[in-house]
Amino acid sequence: MAGIIYLIPVTLGGSDYQQVIPEKVISLTKSLRHFVVEDLRSARRFLRLIDKVFPIDESVFFELNEHTRDSEIAEILDPVIKGSDIGLMSEAGLPGIADPGSRLIEGAHRRNIRVVPLSGPSSIIMALISSGMNGQNFVFHGYLPLKAGERINKLREIEKNSQLGETQIFMETPYRNQKMIESILSVCHPDTKLCIAADITLPAEFIKTIKISDWKKNIPVLNDRLVIFLFGT
Repeated sequence: MAGIIYLIPVTLGGSDYQQVIPEKVISLTKSLRHFVVEDLRSARRFLRLIDKVFPIDESVFFELNEHTRDSEIAEILDPVIKGSDIGLMSEAGLPGIADPGSRLIEGAHRRNIRVVPLSGPSSIIMALISSGMNGQNFVFHGYLPLKAGERINKLREIEKNSQLGETQIFMETPYRNQKMIESILSVCHPDTKLCIAADITLPAEFIKTIKISDWKKNIPVLNDRLVIFLFGT
């Protein structure tokens, strides 16, 4: 029989994993010896965090990122087809969201391989539920365009959609967060509501929803922080 692909949650940063990941999930993760990961170093670091004597050298790691070819997905799934359980881990939070792991999951479904999601932190969902914005209708855009002109056009587009009652969620690479907030404040309407959710689950956690006009009075410093942005009504 084929093995199972477990979607393994990891922390959103920091080392207090027991506060955000259930004990049963940690126990199951410790039992696995095959992993598909976005980054080898961070995956190994997490495994050693939850178990100081985790047998890294006795485990098999497959790297899955934006450079992985479609033909390699079949090779990664081969141990599962032969009966080994495998754990899929992203860089942070839950795999499959803003993460290349969705390609492996899609391949598993096509091959009738069981996929089991496990409970853990999702910065996107945690930001949404703590924003006070519409949780019935929402869209996650991932990363917005890099080029300034395209980014501004996208901000205007999703701001317009937010005024129709649909919460708009997006993110940025930490070192570009300050440019993002500057773009938002320069482009968006003063009455648009913006939630900034930074460093969720970490000691420096900051979540606040106010109008653009109010953010302009006290612009936060967001560089090198993990931030989710939300537009809403």
